[in-house]
Amino acid sequence: MTTTTARLTATRLGYVDNLRVLLTVLVLAHHSAVTYGALPLWYWTQPSDSPSGIALMLLVIVNQFYFMGFFFMLSGLFVPGSVDRKGPGVFARDRLVRLGIPLVAFWLVARPVLHLPSWPEHQADGESFLRFWFTVGDVGPLWFVEVLLVLSLAYAAFRALRSRSAAMPGATDAGARFAAEVQPRPVTFRAIAGLVALLTVVSFLWRLVVPAGTYWEFVGLPSPAYLPQYVILFIVGLLAAQRGWLAGLTVRHGWVAMVVALASVGVALGTVALATAPGAGALAQLGASLAENIFAVSTIVALLVLFREKFSGQPAWARFAAQNSFAVYVIHPLVLVGVAILLAPIVAPAGVKFLILLAIAVPLCWLSAHLLRRIPGVSRVL
Repeated sequence: MTTTTARLTATRLGYVDNLRVLLTVLVLAHHSAVTYGALPLWYWTQPSDSPSGIALMLLVIVNQFYFMGFFFMLSGLFVPGSVDRKGPGVFARDRLVRLGIPLVAFWLVARPVLHLPSWPEHQADGESFLRFWFTVGDVGPLWFVEVLLVLSLAYAAFRALRSRSAAMPGATDAGARFAAEVQPRPVTFRAIAGLVALLTVVSFLWRLVVPAGTYWEFVGLPSPAYLPQYVILFIVGLLAAQRGWLAGLTVRHGWVAMVVALASVGVALGTVALATAPGAGALAQLGASLAENIFAVSTIVALLVLFREKFSGQPAWARFAAQNSFAVYVIHPLVLVGVAILLAPIVAPAGVKFLILLAIAVPLCWLSAHLLRRIPGVSRVL
């Protein structure tokens, strides 16, 4: 069995930064897919029920199984070390700045701009433009920032209540380092299976109250059915940072996880279709939850090992992408919608327009983010 423990304990986790870039690109792909797919849940869409439109819908569903939970896990990795370095109070204030300001700015500016195409309808109903500007829509994709802020503040409160004066074992620098003194703990297949079981049971019970497809308008959360996954994987990230679990994953874990992920994706799609059909019972819901989380956890493990082993380096372009990835996340709706509107006259299959949109939007998002962060003070929050 191959391990990489010695190599990881004191080296920069460039592969984690690279994974965050990949997930940011997947966010752009996700929202490009809902622009043209058979699941039109976006600010501006040209939906299609053609074969390529159906394929885009399936891409959206498969992404939903794991990618935002993975984002929360990676975010959780750097929280304990940041709290240790700054203290709970300073950390909380920093999170309010780094996450709260982009959240408020998006709500005040980007949200109403993205909804401007619907202004004539509101005007026809007698609504004032001022009321429209401050009431239309929600925080959109920044629900992730909203939930991450809540989880981060909750952890800071937990640490403050524990009143620990000494750093927790295994603290990590928030700049993406594992401390050299951390002794990585081996990760067993039984532990991975236990995580799948925990996610399955909690998600199943939660969805008896909050079924798939529920939307929480008052906080703008489009996927509350996945909230248990987000919280649990964030906690896994916290614990992984303190216990060296990422270094404890082996190449064998990665190979097995990749095989399981490939084998389970079709099963997950099928069970979800059964669980969302009219009259689906509790057994179908449990099966869907199990299949989803088998795919989610195996995909996460496979990607962690793959990137650690093959994509840990950070050339200049990768550092540039990592430095600007959060800003890309914040501004990408404006870029995607703007480019999609310009592409509207083009007559082409949904899949082709998806690829064109993505090919234009990805570099344009990073360029826009880079230019935005060059404005004095902006890089402090983005």
